[in-house]
Amino acid sequence: MILDIFAQRAQTSYARTQVELAQYEYLLPRLTGLWTHLERQKGGIGMRGPGETEIETDRRIVRDRITLLKKKLLKIDRQMETQRGNRGALVRVALVGYTNVGKSTLMNVISKSEVFAENKLFATLDTTVRKVVIGNLPFLLSDTVGFIRKLPTQLVESFKSTLDEVREADLLLHIVDISHPQFEEHIESVNQILSEIKSSDKKMIMVFNKIDQYEHETIDDDDLITERTGRHFTISDWKQTWMEKVGDRAIFISALNKENLDEFRKRVYDEVRDIHITRFPYNNFLYPEHLDEY
Repeated sequence: MILDIFAQRAQTSYARTQVELAQYEYLLPRLTGLWTHLERQKGGIGMRGPGETEIETDRRIVRDRITLLKKKLLKIDRQMETQRGNRGALVRVALVGYTNVGKSTLMNVISKSEVFAENKLFATLDTTVRKVVIGNLPFLLSDTVGFIRKLPTQLVESFKSTLDEVREADLLLHIVDISHPQFEEHIESVNQILSEIKSSDKKMIMVFNKIDQYEHETIDDDDLITERTGRHFTISDWKQTWMEKVGDRAIFISALNKENLDEFRKRVYDEVRDIHITRFPYNNFLYPEHLDEY
């Protein structure tokens, strides 16, 4: 089902190639079950039945197609690697998160661009990179494909170049849809995939989005029967909870309604500035201690 959704969302030639490769790699080990209706048709002694012949033919076709697609992706990967190498010394920031958490909407607001954004699963499959300037500080912001629980290994491998933007980022902005009932499980899923692609040790800011859509269940203070769970937490409760978990590396915003975006910009500016100063210690005079305008 995930592969089918990816196939429907793929718009560019590169995305379609990645999805097609993932589909063939998923199909290859499952070809045997597609020809069970011919298994009982046996040939003579030393002969192969039509079922076995069809399986071998299909396997060869699929393997040839996989080889061709990998060569095509390898060529594109080299081109994208060259593009990344030509971006100079700008700090790289990547938006990561579960699918449909508002990454592209935030990208549009921050970079003032027109990245495709829609309220549906995997609206973005291609990585989009924009140069963003906050105050006097430029950096590169990447919008990446949304993650999902138990992301098929074929997709992880096929979207290698897309995920390379995450691997090479200096700072990750982990976007979370706090209005989703299972948002904490989504956080765990994203962290698992970041670990799989060896990016879990990068600098990260937790950005809890869609605070305007968050709804919580109220509970009477005198009610001693109902157990208080996360669904009874207010936004203030969640702020306190996550501040205890990650310190000051959590921020709560609404990208759609542009709530708390000034605080978000200031936080990103401070992080990018620290990275830039570490990389170029002799350019400190370019960055004021306090940022008054964005």
